[in-house]
Amino acid sequence: MTAARSLPTEGHPSPPEPGLTAEEVVARAARIADRVAERQQETEERGYYGLDTHNELLEGGFYRLLVPKRYGGYEFGLDTYVRVVSELARGCASTAWMYTFGHSHAHTAATLFGEEAQDELFAGGDFISPATIGPVGIAQPAEDGGWVVDGVHRYSSGSPYATHFIGHTLFFHAEGEPPAPLLFAVPRDQWERLDDWEGQLGLKGSGSHSVKLDNVHVPAHRALPGTHMGMKSVVDGTPGLELHGNPLYGGGVLSMIQFQVGALAVGMATGALDEYARLMRERTTIYPPIVPRSEDPDFQLHYGEAAGRIAAARAALSDAVRQWHETAERGSAAFTREVDVRLSLISHEALRLAWSAVSENLFPTAGSSAVRAGERIERIWRDISTLHSHAGVSLFLAKVARRELAALDTGAAH
Repeated sequence: MTAARSLPTEGHPSPPEPGLTAEEVVARAARIADRVAERQQETEERGYYGLDTHNELLEGGFYRLLVPKRYGGYEFGLDTYVRVVSELARGCASTAWMYTFGHSHAHTAATLFGEEAQDELFAGGDFISPATIGPVGIAQPAEDGGWVVDGVHRYSSGSPYATHFIGHTLFFHAEGEPPAPLLFAVPRDQWERLDDWEGQLGLKGSGSHSVKLDNVHVPAHRALPGTHMGMKSVVDGTPGLELHGNPLYGGGVLSMIQFQVGALAVGMATGALDEYARLMRERTTIYPPIVPRSEDPDFQLHYGEAAGRIAAARAALSDAVRQWHETAERGSAAFTREVDVRLSLISHEALRLAWSAVSENLFPTAGSSAVRAGERIERIWRDISTLHSHAGVSLFLAKVARRELAALDTGAAH
């Protein structure tokens, strides 16, 4: 399931490489990963990946993977996308994080917004848009039916080379009632990126700067009152499914967003395992018998247990994506909130397996010299530790989603 079904493309613009396959784009991601792995220090110091890496991703079609064919995109399935993200994370977690939380919201836009909005958002073909979940400020209604929004949206990963921004704010639906969410999208020329991404433990090069909007007018077709992407139900269908005729744009947005967490963690852990294998080949034990670590039963056990956990994490994530596609193929009505939350939690379990491989098997036994500042395993440990600080992981997946699934399964949710 490497390329999703779409309506006939007659009249649609062709992507830069019409014959690009899923396998080739994954192979490209693997080659880029090898190169960015050698440049992690400069990426961290800069705060985001370099312009040459951005251009390589641009020319390689990576900013079109989830863009609909109607707009010159490739419309690849989520299985291809999570493989790409994992490959990039194997080389440099910051690069993968910045890439995926910039491009993945092409899927959000293509699913939730209507045709007029999508015509504008995807006009350039390539799509990079950070998105924030936490609502900021209060939207004011404009005379033309649109909205005026402002505020500083922190942790806008992917902002350095972004073409757009997708955010959440609040609006008052009626006097005396609590404010409701409003999802909106604005082009790059309507917001400012603040130079404030610094001082983090890990993911230092993820380009997670703040985005500042100053009384920006958002036309009605690019604003969705009452919509929060993490809570949006698709059971009654979506504008994207109607527009593109592709189940890729009719499935749950929540679980798709959470798949990235699992993909990033699996990629990071795989990078740590690769480095551990190198250390096993090149270093010896410190206690007799003095042999290469690769011949020592204890190091073999540490490696084997980590490898098994990472393989299980990858398999769980892959099957969750398979379930996502199969459910979407059955129609939006099949993609209930229970399905969306359950698939999201599979991604979280993949993260927990990958984290345990790094924190319990690889990091403690790699040796003190291997976890000095700037060493590969040390950096991966910092990055995957910082991943846990993301509210979507530490709050939603670890707590809210688990309680919600229990309530849905037992009938306590109404």
